[in-house]
Amino acid sequence: MSSHIAMSLMLALFPFVLFTVALSGALASLFSQHVVLDDLVDLVFGAWPEAVSAPILAELYAVLETSSTGLATFGGLLALYFASNGVNAVRLAMVQAYHDVDARPFWLSRLICFGLVILGGCGILLAALFEVVLPLYLHYLADFFPQTTLSLPQGLGLNSMLVALLPLIAVLLCHLILPGRFHRIPHLLPGVVLTVGLWWAAGIGFAYYVGSVAQYSATYAGLAGAMAAMIFLYVNAAILILGAEFNGALIDLEKCPAPS
Repeated sequence: MSSHIAMSLMLALFPFVLFTVALSGALASLFSQHVVLDDLVDLVFGAWPEAVSAPILAELYAVLETSSTGLATFGGLLALYFASNGVNAVRLAMVQAYHDVDARPFWLSRLICFGLVILGGCGILLAALFEVVLPLYLHYLADFFPQTTLSLPQGLGLNSMLVALLPLIAVLLCHLILPGRFHRIPHLLPGVVLTVGLWWAAGIGFAYYVGSVAQYSATYAGLAGAMAAMIFLYVNAAILILGAEFNGALIDLEKCPAPS
């Protein structure tokens, strides 16, 4: 399951970002200001260790420099296909971890997977636009209240907060929507918190491992960056499944009758 999720996410990364960039270009005109590409990419890769994300970002920017809107739109269609397979792999893992029986028809399950992929792209785009719209909104308010100083505090770290919140929201949605039936949010929170906490710990540990211990370039040569990203995605997929298994075990314990 972890390998399937990791491979599907790896295949979806580039077309997903291309589609999101194209979507940002279409919607940014509504605010008369474009989203900064670096902010958008940082929301996707901000939680990745630099040693893992740097080779991927170098290739991504090279692709973005030569991509047109049409290519990005076609890439978005590829993202919906490949990323929906990744989400479907997560769905299967969630169903097994919660010991559910998924009675939903195939078309509904696949539609849910497509919906989560689109929702993820829109969520990243809205988070990036939030950093543009909020200062702009304060600027307009300052015109109506000239006697009041309206500005964002220095060092507020909106981007850091968004990078921290997006994984939490994404994991919660996976636990809420993908299993065979809906579970109460109090039953989901332990595994969600465990997953996000272990993700951050794994990111720190993997960054140290890649930077100080592992020598992927000696084994994989030019594929070192891709292999490091694949292993990083595999570890995070395993942690995601572990969080669901943890919740499933807690739910099973709650269902077991107390010994007399």
